[in-house]
Amino acid sequence: MNKGNKKVVLAYSGGLDTTYCAIYLNKVKGLEVHALTVNTGGFSKEEISAIGERAKKLGVASFKSVDVTEDYYQSCIRYLIFGNVLKNATYPLSVSAERMVQAIAVAKYVQETGAGYVAHGSTGAGNDQVRFDMVFQSIVPEAEILTPIRDLRLSREQEISFLKEHGVTMNFEKAQYSINKGLWGTSVGGKETLTSKEYLPENAWPTPVSSNKPEKISLQFEKGELVSVNDKKFDHPVKAIQFLQALAQPFGIGRDIHVGDTIIGIKGRVGFEAAAPLIIIKAHHLLEKHTLTKWQLYWKDQLSAWYGNWLHEGQMLDPTMRNIEKFLEDTQATVSGKVFVTLDPYRFTVTGVESPHDLMSSRFGSYGEMNSGWTGTDVKGIAKIFGNQSSIYHKINEGSQQEKK
Repeated sequence: MNKGNKKVVLAYSGGLDTTYCAIYLNKVKGLEVHALTVNTGGFSKEEISAIGERAKKLGVASFKSVDVTEDYYQSCIRYLIFGNVLKNATYPLSVSAERMVQAIAVAKYVQETGAGYVAHGSTGAGNDQVRFDMVFQSIVPEAEILTPIRDLRLSREQEISFLKEHGVTMNFEKAQYSINKGLWGTSVGGKETLTSKEYLPENAWPTPVSSNKPEKISLQFEKGELVSVNDKKFDHPVKAIQFLQALAQPFGIGRDIHVGDTIIGIKGRVGFEAAAPLIIIKAHHLLEKHTLTKWQLYWKDQLSAWYGNWLHEGQMLDPTMRNIEKFLEDTQATVSGKVFVTLDPYRFTVTGVESPHDLMSSRFGSYGEMNSGWTGTDVKGIAKIFGNQSSIYHKINEGSQQEKK
């Protein structure tokens, strides 16, 4: 223990685990607990106020909340959009991206307060413990990391018993489903996601389906960023994302279960609903198909896959991430235009685009119909040259292939 400094910054959400940490660090370890809640778009003002009240009742030395939603977008989400990042072609990295930004905010608060300790409520069985620890080790290496739930290997029942002994009153009834809401999607965990074959039932999803008639919408992008929905302009892409989410989620769009490899080496499943992220990524990708060359698209795919994997594994601070971000941003210079989408219950269709940078221009020909930029003789020449190496290979090796037979 760092005996000369009794301050500890606790990443606090108000749930069971962080409530245990607040009491344990104060009553058992004798530390001065400074609780910090980092809002990445998942909490309303009322919810933040309620979390603050709960923290004060626990006897923390101070409570503070910081809203980093716009920073979350600027430092992370915009690059996930530029890269069309979907982990295992499915998951928009809703929680993994969010945790990195939260951890960085907590680390900055440790620097601000001069705390000798930093604590989080992660268990020893998930990804978040690694993400938090890696950020803290990089930004505040002088602060000792405290993880009571992980270190003591506590069960939920042990946590509840401890809190009751210390006079804490809260709703200890375990919710049937664990919900984590953020700007870039909401994760859903329950007994079904602990199996390999069960799907989440209708009542598990946070947003009930209330829209059942098809609706046509449009999304306007400028240099790869969403700026308007249905011709309604927003002063920041965060507001456009939130507007689209409110519009599309009641259709039940964006529901799925992600199966992936955790940082600690085991496989896991997590349900999620992410209407806006999936619509934005698919709309943005279609616009790119029209406005970028095939080699731009190819290299974007390679680097974006790496970027998404590295972010998922807690490596947001790796300098190669900044290098890839510069590349991704540079590719967006011509990714501007309007994308048309049809919303239906449980699905959506990206129907087409309009863009001044559309490379599918009739001035140069129509695929499968006609051309105006070359002749048949030109095509014969390029086919002969382009296939020359393959032709040489087969001519040289024709005899040896016959011998094998």
